[in-house]
Amino acid sequence: MRGGGTSLDALGENGGGAVRNWQCATTTVATMRVLVTGAGSGVGRATASLLASRGHEVIATARDPSRLDDIDVAAKLALDVTDAASIESVRGEIGFVDALVNNAAISYHGPIEQVAVENVLQMFETNVIGPVRMIQAFVPAMRSRQRGVVVNISSVAGHIAQPLSGYYAATKHALEAISEALYVELAHFGVRVVVVEPGFIAPGMKDQAPANGLGAYTELDAQLGEVARKMQGGARPGPDLVANAVADAIENDTGPLRRRVGDDANLILSARSALGDEDFEKAMRAAVGLSW
Repeated sequence: MRGGGTSLDALGENGGGAVRNWQCATTTVATMRVLVTGAGSGVGRATASLLASRGHEVIATARDPSRLDDIDVAAKLALDVTDAASIESVRGEIGFVDALVNNAAISYHGPIEQVAVENVLQMFETNVIGPVRMIQAFVPAMRSRQRGVVVNISSVAGHIAQPLSGYYAATKHALEAISEALYVELAHFGVRVVVVEPGFIAPGMKDQAPANGLGAYTELDAQLGEVARKMQGGARPGPDLVANAVADAIENDTGPLRRRVGDDANLILSARSALGDEDFEKAMRAAVGLSW
């Protein structure tokens, strides 16, 4: 056992623990073994905690396992989704999982012309290749067992690229594409794929600051910052809203591939579907007061 927490013996030798049942309203739900990446904060932490409170055997993971110390889950493990050896170590320790929640992600803030290629690669390694590595490590056992669910945490950014967050949006667009293909590939084997698409959640992901400032884009950054401050002052939902969507998706065998989370996500993505590029841009500029 690494990173503290309950011994993996509680999950059964090599991940082969018995299935238990628990009551949810009028429905009996089988206890599932769920691995959550990026569980040290935000959506990952809220999801791990909620699933554990619903009776599931949760393996909470983070690059820094000390951030998991105060989460009450079955197991807490160090995991770096950009490191194949780290993933293989965890897979070897826990065996199979019934559900995989790919949540770990990072973001670097800045204009397309300026964000260092090294940072772009870091985002793709964490936000895209990381989930791919996890899928390739844990899905084969799901396929063999003819059951399981993969939940990929995307974003409104999976459909819409906000200025100064273009590379982050690109990673989420990629995750959406991978998820859509995987959905069809795995359905044949009884394995479900779900994409969760939150809107603006408080606290939001902490963007890494640009190394050399924003230069010519300072005014744009100020305008976007003002939009963010206005949203934070309103009824901005917290990560528990996303956690509930993830838990419900895991426990319910039916439902669509994509699950929007938050009124703003519904509004923005509905507008994106209904409007052409020019009309959508005009609508968004008017909604947020962007004069750039």
